[in-house]
Amino acid sequence: MGTVLMPATRPDFNTVKVAIHRKLIARLNLDRVAELGREAAREEVGRIVEELAAGENTPMTLQERERLAQEVLDEVFGLGPLEPLLRDSSVSDILVNTHNRVYVERNGLLERTSVQFRDDSHLMAIIDRIVSAVGRRVDESSPMVDARLADGSRVNAIIPPLAIDGPCLSIRRFGHDPLTAENLLRNNSLTPEMLELMRGCVYARLNVLVSGGTGAGKTTLLNVLSSFISDRERIVTIEDAAELALHQEHVVRLETRPPNVEGKGAVRQRQLVINSLRMRPDRVILGEVRGEEALDMLQAMNTGHDGSLATIHANTPRDALGRLETMVAMANLNIPESAIRRQIASAINVVVQVSRLSDGKRKITTLAEVTGMEGEVVTMQDIFSFRKQGIGEKGEVLGEFVPTGIRPKCAEKLFTAGIRLPMGMFESPHMRG
Repeated sequence: MGTVLMPATRPDFNTVKVAIHRKLIARLNLDRVAELGREAAREEVGRIVEELAAGENTPMTLQERERLAQEVLDEVFGLGPLEPLLRDSSVSDILVNTHNRVYVERNGLLERTSVQFRDDSHLMAIIDRIVSAVGRRVDESSPMVDARLADGSRVNAIIPPLAIDGPCLSIRRFGHDPLTAENLLRNNSLTPEMLELMRGCVYARLNVLVSGGTGAGKTTLLNVLSSFISDRERIVTIEDAAELALHQEHVVRLETRPPNVEGKGAVRQRQLVINSLRMRPDRVILGEVRGEEALDMLQAMNTGHDGSLATIHANTPRDALGRLETMVAMANLNIPESAIRRQIASAINVVVQVSRLSDGKRKITTLAEVTGMEGEVVTMQDIFSFRKQGIGEKGEVLGEFVPTGIRPKCAEKLFTAGIRLPMGMFESPHMRG
């Protein structure tokens, strides 16, 4: 991580900085500076800052001159005031509410920063730079946009007239080194037994659905689960905005496309799911199920494309199956509810519920198995769960992971796939006692 220069504390520095900054921008040929490259540009900007600072009544320290030069370079080569936050590896979310209110999330908790844009026009210029880099646009006729940064971070921008107080920008960060299974164990997000069961489910080609709320860590867990897939398999990923970071060699990444200026040319997830089945995939990974593509995903899972992985927004495993049923109905094919539920019951094998707790920590709160149908109801059983026990003195959530004592029906499939799991790992503490 590069050195992040901290803001100067002198009360008159900001006034001097704004004056020099404006003179510097007016004097520089930004297009020519952009062509120079960062190091050559740094020398030229530093030289001009020295000249301008010498003409001010208020002297500037070396640290202040370096910071001013860095801010100009960030304006030319990066995302302006956001660059220090992007260089900070502890920041997981950057939330720009308006040009003068910027929040970040660290360790699951929100905090306000001192970062500000000059005005709404300055913020709009940064938003335009982000979205134009990936061939998208944002204006009054299209005031909402999803995009991504070069490091894979997901960006959402919404501007007036939809955003009443001014442009808003949300950046979901993804680290250069994605979390691994060992990281999840170290963070106490799950137990070794839960990890072994999930690893076995992926290896045995069971269909796994990762459920959770916004920011719960669904994509992170999906990355971890996908790491258990063999290098010899052909993987096709389908996403709205490419976020998955798979390390296997044989991966084909597909991404949806928004409509053009005329409102045409959009490519939806459903079309990509249908097309992916013609690409001879061994595994299909769907970044997030959010619409009528749920029907085609279930059809694929039921017709030989087992071992598929997907995420869905839901608060519980039962809610996840309910949302899946609603999404299938969005395809408008008038399929009876009982037929949809039978499809779900035979397609989905395991639902993993991920939650972000009140102390900001993310945990796998339920690992449930879909066992079939009982009348008109899809039946499920919890294998592992996180039992919350209260709140500690520092606000931390107290609790423990416990097996429910139920032996999963899928244990037989795991056994035939060559995976030997000790049955004692499924015994509840009460049974052991």
